[in-house]
Amino acid sequence: MEPGSVAILLGTGMVTRSRDTEYPFRQDSDFWYLTGFDHPNAIAVIRSDDGPPYTLFVEPRDRDLETWTGYRPGVEGAKRDYEADDSYPSTEFGERLPRLISGAKRIYHVLGRDPKVDGAITRTIEELRLRSRQGIEPAEAIVDPRAITHVMRWIKAPVELDIMRRAADISREAHAEGARLAQAGTHEYELEAAIEYAFRRRGARGAAYTTIVGGGANATVLHYVRNDQKLRQEELVLIDAGCELEGYASDVTRTWPVGGRFSGPGRAIYEVVLAAQHAALELCAPGATLPAIHDAAVKVIVEGLVELGVLEGDPAELAAREAHRPYYMHGTSHWLGLDVHDVGAYKQGGEPRPLEEGVVFTVEPGIYVAPDTEGVDQRFHGIGVRIEDDVAITENGHENLTSEIPKDPDEVEAMVAGN
Repeated sequence: MEPGSVAILLGTGMVTRSRDTEYPFRQDSDFWYLTGFDHPNAIAVIRSDDGPPYTLFVEPRDRDLETWTGYRPGVEGAKRDYEADDSYPSTEFGERLPRLISGAKRIYHVLGRDPKVDGAITRTIEELRLRSRQGIEPAEAIVDPRAITHVMRWIKAPVELDIMRRAADISREAHAEGARLAQAGTHEYELEAAIEYAFRRRGARGAAYTTIVGGGANATVLHYVRNDQKLRQEELVLIDAGCELEGYASDVTRTWPVGGRFSGPGRAIYEVVLAAQHAALELCAPGATLPAIHDAAVKVIVEGLVELGVLEGDPAELAAREAHRPYYMHGTSHWLGLDVHDVGAYKQGGEPRPLEEGVVFTVEPGIYVAPDTEGVDQRFHGIGVRIEDDVAITENGHENLTSEIPKDPDEVEAMVAGN
């Protein structure tokens, strides 16, 4: 922040699921990144002036409430365990706000998340403006702090990469557990249960996003999450499942043959997608861009679709006019970190942002042929394949964090067989 600034950062509160039940608490990613404070209804104040650098407003200790909802660090724990310079009950934030921002040149705050806090800040600024004859100068601007924090979060520090490696290893074990259940007659939710049990058994918080288990034609629905159908022999099942560990997500997709053997059309499409991923991974290095990585995957996919007879024409011309879009309709990559679709600009100055050491992202090409697709050999109808890995850029290339999760067809068949 510029000198003489104050940042007011809001943590997350509890969210109602239905009537008097709530979703499990999950801290705001920016707040967690900056504070490590994993309790609801907190506010952090960070200063670059002469005041206390770091103040936490938190729920106070309350024996009766803690009997129902669990331990609270309180104002004492905020300083003792979370290294705050000052701490106060969150109920005192409003009355202390004028002293917190008096004299600040800029206030860093995300407007729109909490109308009450927004209103308190703007009212206080206006009240300070009315006292200008007393020599008080109100803040000149309210600035979005995400312009700073999201740049910080885009580059992963070594400690963050270590957590993401551990999350990848937990995901490896979970996918192995799920693969052994990829047999005809098994329900999709049984694979989901085995995978998420492995997440929790290894100490992850749980799934980083809603697990996708799509058998047969369900795999052609990109965000299919009903997971309630039976698997059928000679079909494929697409699993998109990653865990959350200490706030950080893994994001992995594999496609398995039900029963343990790839058949003709399914294997043909699978091998095209795998070749496309290999081509994309070869470009992953400092200075590369996500569009270039995507184009490398598209080139292989279009050539493969022409060879299979799904598309007709010159591959370069087909790729130029995006003839592949009915079968590969999403991008190849997205940032990964504290959020599954993590923060960070994708362009700088209107141009694709070059990759840097410490950036983590996915590489996930796919081919999806919907059951009602016209003009395509019916042997390919209802086949969906995606292969997704998590990649960290290194000084001279990249590290595939999820490379230990099998994707070679022979290794996949062996994993489904339990070997």
